[in-house]
Amino acid sequence: MRPTVPRSAGAGRTASVLTLLVLALLGSAYALGRTLVPDPTGHQPPVLGAGATGPQYADQPPATGTGAPAPTSPTGPTSAPWGEAGQEGGPTTVEEGPYGTQVTSGTAEVALTFDDGPDPNYTPQVLQVLREYQIKATFCVVGENAQNHPDLVRDIVAEGHTLCNHSWNHDVLLGKRSPDVIRADLIRTNQAIRAAAPNAPIVWFRQPGGAWTYPVVSVAQELGMVPLHWNVDPSDWRAPGANRIATVLHTYVAPGAVVLLHDAGGNRQGTVDALRSALPTLTSRFRFTALPTGAT
Repeated sequence: MRPTVPRSAGAGRTASVLTLLVLALLGSAYALGRTLVPDPTGHQPPVLGAGATGPQYADQPPATGTGAPAPTSPTGPTSAPWGEAGQEGGPTTVEEGPYGTQVTSGTAEVALTFDDGPDPNYTPQVLQVLREYQIKATFCVVGENAQNHPDLVRDIVAEGHTLCNHSWNHDVLLGKRSPDVIRADLIRTNQAIRAAAPNAPIVWFRQPGGAWTYPVVSVAQELGMVPLHWNVDPSDWRAPGANRIATVLHTYVAPGAVVLLHDAGGNRQGTVDALRSALPTLTSRFRFTALPTGAT
């Protein structure tokens, strides 16, 4: 004779099974929604692109609690909406950038600056384009890349371009570290550059991501370097394509502009192609210059 299961016990067991099924379905729906619905903050990880031949760097300043890039503020008499790397911005009439950093060439000439190199794929291409248009520029080199590719550092110097310290390994948090750590990083980077090009002046420093702080500015100045920001940013580090980069250059480059570009840190073919596209017109409108090496 089969035992009799109380009706209330069977009903309770059935309800428990149904509850578990409902919870499982809700969990699956939530996970699917998290995958399909965009982050309401709009904060997405940067796509650095394939094809890079060296370290890949995200030129993104440290995030705030809201997921947005941490803002920097100019300390000059006039405020301006400064764009961090990855946030497009045009030129401004303000002469000083965040924490008193330099944002113009100091003359009517335009200064092209190239960050994150040298890179064995893209740096030679950039040098070739600059050579074709007889343009001198400024290269903000990363210490580990200078150490790995000293021949490219020598090529940059041999062609009359200016060198700039861009930290040892593109540490966007460098400005938040202690002065001793900052100093050691900048000295190590200068040593790698000088090992490749012993007689090349290094009188400029650019903080990765434009994430300036008072300590990093102070240490750079203590070491005889001028902190260098920018006032035209095509956000080429995001690899938006040559057409987009060229459009920003055509729209925002003006006399005295310091233009932020990249020859390493990711796939920079779009930057090379944008230069080939934009320079015929830009060179008919402006004169270009490497930043001076006597600016201390």
